[in-house]
Amino acid sequence: MEIKAENLGKRFNKFWVFRKFSFIFHSNFSYAITGPNGSGKSTLLHTLAGIIPSSEGILKYSSNNKTIPDEEIYNYISIAAPYQELIEEFTLNELVDFHFKFKKLKDGLSRSDLIELLRLGDSRTKEIRHFSSGMKMRLKLGLAFYSDTPILLLDEPTSNLDAKGTEWYLQEIKNNLANRLVIICSNQQHEYQFCNHSISMENLLQLS
Repeated sequence: MEIKAENLGKRFNKFWVFRKFSFIFHSNFSYAITGPNGSGKSTLLHTLAGIIPSSEGILKYSSNNKTIPDEEIYNYISIAAPYQELIEEFTLNELVDFHFKFKKLKDGLSRSDLIELLRLGDSRTKEIRHFSSGMKMRLKLGLAFYSDTPILLLDEPTSNLDAKGTEWYLQEIKNNLANRLVIICSNQQHEYQFCNHSISMENLLQLS
């Protein structure tokens, strides 16, 4: 799997968030996008994911040297972020079943297996709106980790997690790096210290 950015840029009105970003992301590598709050990390991640269009430059996706059309890239991506919406009226069982109508569950796991991995076994029939912020974040991460997709995108992955939740994240991310292209947006070193490469938004801003 490969994501290739050539002179990529994104602006809102007259304000450029980043410009002249050129980079090739490869499978079996993990990348950290770093920078302070408000530096544009999430915007870059969303641009790379095809969630928002770039204002300039070229973005290409490919797998085994075969180009993937922009409109199909969502099939290859799993994403987790603190601002990501969940269907609050669903129970945990219902949400997991709904999610995996669109994605394939990894490693032959069952719904029950996944819920145990998320350490949410006592909340199977609880509606998501009654979950704590930490439980919701763990659910978002778990759905992303265990969706069978070659690209994994995480934005501030330990937001709302306590010490035990952070320990869970660090173990689970290590278990889910293989054969994937992983990009993590963060200003917390413990969230990305295992990454192979680091990209500083502050350096991109200097190019704008």
